[in-house]
Amino acid sequence: MHFENSHFSFRAMFEDISREKKKLLFDTGLILAGSWLVAISAQITIPFYPVPFTAQTLAVILVGALLGSRRGALSLVTYLLQGAIGLPAFAEATGGLGKLLGPTGGYIIGFIPAAFFCGYLIEHGFRGSFTKLFFAMLAANTLIYLFGIPQLAIFVGWKTAFQAGFLPFIPGDILKAVLAVFLLPISNFLILKIFRNY
Repeated sequence: MHFENSHFSFRAMFEDISREKKKLLFDTGLILAGSWLVAISAQITIPFYPVPFTAQTLAVILVGALLGSRRGALSLVTYLLQGAIGLPAFAEATGGLGKLLGPTGGYIIGFIPAAFFCGYLIEHGFRGSFTKLFFAMLAANTLIYLFGIPQLAIFVGWKTAFQAGFLPFIPGDILKAVLAVFLLPISNFLILKIFRNY
């Protein structure tokens, strides 16, 4: 009897390890996929001085909403590291530490807390209706400017940073928040299909 109990105990232990490995693979896959989605969206660009219009922020809030606060933030940390080491992950296929230290670097750094905040809001009740999801998306997107504008102001001054680095983007941000709400269930469905074995 003692042997049988030990046998079942060992089997349960190995099953737990297997589940942990699957969860690690699942999380890693989602984190990498989220970082690549942001990198791809960064290449959808309309040149504008001093901050270009891109589809990046749509991807950032969508990744936060889909992956949750922890995985969403880790996904954007991964994205930032990919760009920092020189991979063409940033807008217009650029990369390197110089981009992070330049005028628009604060916006990129702001992607991390934005993804975390979006996931956090949805995890804590901002879901189930268009209005709640829209608010979560828009609030998270706005957080990016708290990091982007001060760094941009170092290079162009506060007035220009506000007028050129925030005001022109408001209509697009509202549209992106609406799109993110509609894309969320579709994206959830695709994730379940792709990772159904995990």
